[in-house]
Amino acid sequence: MPSIPRLLAAVAISVAMPVLATGSQGTPDEALALVKRAVAFYKLNGQQKTMAALNDQQGDFIDRDLYVFVHDDQGIYYAIAPKPKFIGKNLSKVRDAKGKFIVQEQLDMLKSADSMWQEYHWENPVSKKIQLKKTYCEKVDQLHFCSGAYAVN
Repeated sequence: MPSIPRLLAAVAISVAMPVLATGSQGTPDEALALVKRAVAFYKLNGQQKTMAALNDQQGDFIDRDLYVFVHDDQGIYYAIAPKPKFIGKNLSKVRDAKGKFIVQEQLDMLKSADSMWQEYHWENPVSKKIQLKKTYCEKVDQLHFCSGAYAVN
């Protein structure tokens, strides 16, 4: 019989799962739900299993142009399925298409908050076009779980 915390985490994962989408692009609400689901998975399964699941390019944490990426308090990436070459690298100095230091801004904002929203211009992994992206990030332990939705062009 599962323990009460494991049972509650399983319920949280199922409740936080986004409704099957009908559009070709994800929405900010779906990105937020994906982060919540990833955080619940992390709390239930730990870091190693979570990062493997998040980095699985055919896995349950990829939905159209939505995916979860995770970095730590220094900007070192642990998960980002569309760009596996980023894993293990410090991306705190990465700029978006308009010159904004996006990861550094996330790090700065999450020093004083447990969650945040941010907008920047990034390549959509499906269309391969640079689009405005609205991203939600949530701090858990030393990790930042994030996902964002691209604006329709």
